[in-house]
Amino acid sequence: MKLKEMTDARVEGSPTSSGRIAFTKLQGNGNDFVLIDEQDGVKVADPLKGSFAVQCCHRNFGVGGDGVLFLGASEHADLRMRLFQPDGSEAEMCGNGVRCLAKYAWDSGMVGESFEVETLAGIIPLMVRGIGGDFWARVDMGVPCFDRRGIPALGEGEFLMEPLEGFEVSAVNTGVPHAVIFVEDLLNLPLEEVAPHIRRSSLFPEGANVNFVRIGDAFQVRTFERGVEGETLSCGTGSVASAAVARRMGMVGDEVFVETRGGPLLITFDGDRAYMDGPAATVFAGELSDEFHWDISQEL
Repeated sequence: MKLKEMTDARVEGSPTSSGRIAFTKLQGNGNDFVLIDEQDGVKVADPLKGSFAVQCCHRNFGVGGDGVLFLGASEHADLRMRLFQPDGSEAEMCGNGVRCLAKYAWDSGMVGESFEVETLAGIIPLMVRGIGGDFWARVDMGVPCFDRRGIPALGEGEFLMEPLEGFEVSAVNTGVPHAVIFVEDLLNLPLEEVAPHIRRSSLFPEGANVNFVRIGDAFQVRTFERGVEGETLSCGTGSVASAAVARRMGMVGDEVFVETRGGPLLITFDGDRAYMDGPAATVFAGELSDEFHWDISQEL
């Protein structure tokens, strides 16, 4: 291939006429996202959002992140959130991601202290407030689904303490499917080796995020995320799932203070309904240049 042909191949399919796209980088407990504001118009065409996310999330060739959040207008709520992950897939919901989107919307004056966000998992109510000068959001995570059909998982009834890949595994859907495993040692756990087998188990038709939980002096969670295909510093829906399973089994009460590798989350329950309180922060804002040839992402 000639040099000009290589160059033409790299720039083909640019999402906008100029290729320049404004973005904001945010993080919730180290779970980091690139946010693209599309309320005033589409910046990346829908068929291209997945491949855009692959390249944009790449920590060498892109901005770097655990996902790309697209903020848009909603006919059913105050805002709409779509999340595309580093593998190009679209996730139904993300607890840390929706807090990051709330932080951006709050800073931009789009919302008040209470508002709703439309996601593929449904309408998510939020409340925002400051704690010690930091931004925190309380997210109504709905009622965790333990029924296998709603997770989804093969079989009938609930999925609690089932033998799988040498572990006792439970599963629940908290917006996305999660497997939960209680262990005594999180520090020396070879998570990147054992989690992928559970994440891709045939028992989970759509795959599952995998959470390893240690209950001791603190409630600690480490999560291998589907779509990221690796461990993240924090997972909001995973923390809720872990607390929900532990509560279902009588291990904890209605308030669970969760320690993730990236920071704290408070999970509370009111009846069957779960709520998550956690922080979010803006890292920086910028603009993708004309040299960001994201269309070659599938070759990386």
